[in-house]
Amino acid sequence: MQNAIGSLFLMMNCLLIASTAAEITPFVNHYRNTEKLNYIDFKLDVLITGVGLTAATYALSKQVNISIPQLVIQAGVAGCFDKSIELGSVFSIQKDIIADQVVFEQSAYKNLFDLKLANANELPYTKGWLVNTNKTLLKRSKLKQVAGISVNEITTGKKKVDYYRKTFDPLVESMEGAALHYVCLMEDIPFLQIRSVCNYIGERNKKKWLLKDSIVNLNKELIRLLEGL
Repeated sequence: MQNAIGSLFLMMNCLLIASTAAEITPFVNHYRNTEKLNYIDFKLDVLITGVGLTAATYALSKQVNISIPQLVIQAGVAGCFDKSIELGSVFSIQKDIIADQVVFEQSAYKNLFDLKLANANELPYTKGWLVNTNKTLLKRSKLKQVAGISVNEITTGKKKVDYYRKTFDPLVESMEGAALHYVCLMEDIPFLQIRSVCNYIGERNKKKWLLKDSIVNLNKELIRLLEGL
């Protein structure tokens, strides 16, 4: 199914997911009032999964077993590791990983693959990553493709930041992205994760976050993406 993108845009059942309703409310309001998607047989379902990997995995798994979508898009805000990136910038996530699935042993972090508890090249992994291999869909997003990590514990400590940078060299951090990649790779469903950066990793003063503008930018890209199908 991953290679069937060309046919998706004539008749599509699309599932849009987000961890919170606030992240995609502007798009949903626009979608209810637009006629620009009437020229294709387009059906959109919206799923609010809840925050975190466990909630996202459960909600998405349940949904795709009720009605298999031809495309899943996950949209949300994220933290950014690179302070040279302007807050509010929007990216597509080419690969993701659960970064804090680790043990601290002998003064170093070791992940599942280091511990030989998982095969780094066994489905759904590619060299330890959960990779969106659908180059056509990524290209259609017209967004810069970057690496992301997903965590259960929001990163604040320098030691964790250094470990993530050295091991994964990610640009963004979320709490649900890897769930999307894992489920869709296992179910062979085309997918796209897009993220708007609202804060820099480690910055907990929310007065320095750009949450509202990030959501605005995220939804502008969602509208452009879906109206450009």
